[in-house]
Amino acid sequence: MKRLVTALKITELYDLSHTAAGDYLAGFTYPWQALEGLKDFILALGPKLPKEEYEEREPNVWVHKSAKVFPSAYLGAPCIIGPDTEVRHCAFIRGSALVGAGCVVGNSVELKNVILFDGVQTPHYNYVGDSILGYKSHMGAGSITSNVKSDKTLVVIHDQMAPVETGRKKVGAFLGDHVEVGCNSVLNPGTVIGRNSSVYPVSCVRGVIPANSICKSGGVVVPKQ
Repeated sequence: MKRLVTALKITELYDLSHTAAGDYLAGFTYPWQALEGLKDFILALGPKLPKEEYEEREPNVWVHKSAKVFPSAYLGAPCIIGPDTEVRHCAFIRGSALVGAGCVVGNSVELKNVILFDGVQTPHYNYVGDSILGYKSHMGAGSITSNVKSDKTLVVIHDQMAPVETGRKKVGAFLGDHVEVGCNSVLNPGTVIGRNSSVYPVSCVRGVIPANSICKSGGVVVPKQ
């Protein structure tokens, strides 16, 4: 149980210097605990952003002046789009989204109640909801987070050692820094992937994937060599 709980901690998954939510996340032990108050955090942070760097394009929608937002993209409140980020054609940001610096939110990507650390790429046809993606993590084309169980019960984080209750109906995935998710993979509710780990394309992932691992098809997990 001790190994599991340690692997799930925010401090084990993320370098908090790579997000504007660093101080906010530091107030929690586990990442799913930060989902409940994320909307209020963004609403409080937005007005404090430097007005010479950010413009409020709509009420509670703050976009850095160096960001590129394509005309067909939808930015729902509240959200913050960081410097040098691209929000491409037909992206759908439903709200409660904090997108960091140098990110890519690609064509037809949907975001809801998320933190994207700096350098995150969700470039093609991704759905990311109730999730936190760490520094320079990448989701291949068509990979998605599933954030609600089919039976609508509360999400539990599963590991071989012990289950961990989240107390939430909606929980997506938590990707540590430098995680690579292969194309057309599905991350089931409550998936946690440790730093520097990779997921093979067309994988169905659940539970906890340790840091520095490779998750292969069929749920086989091996250490990186």
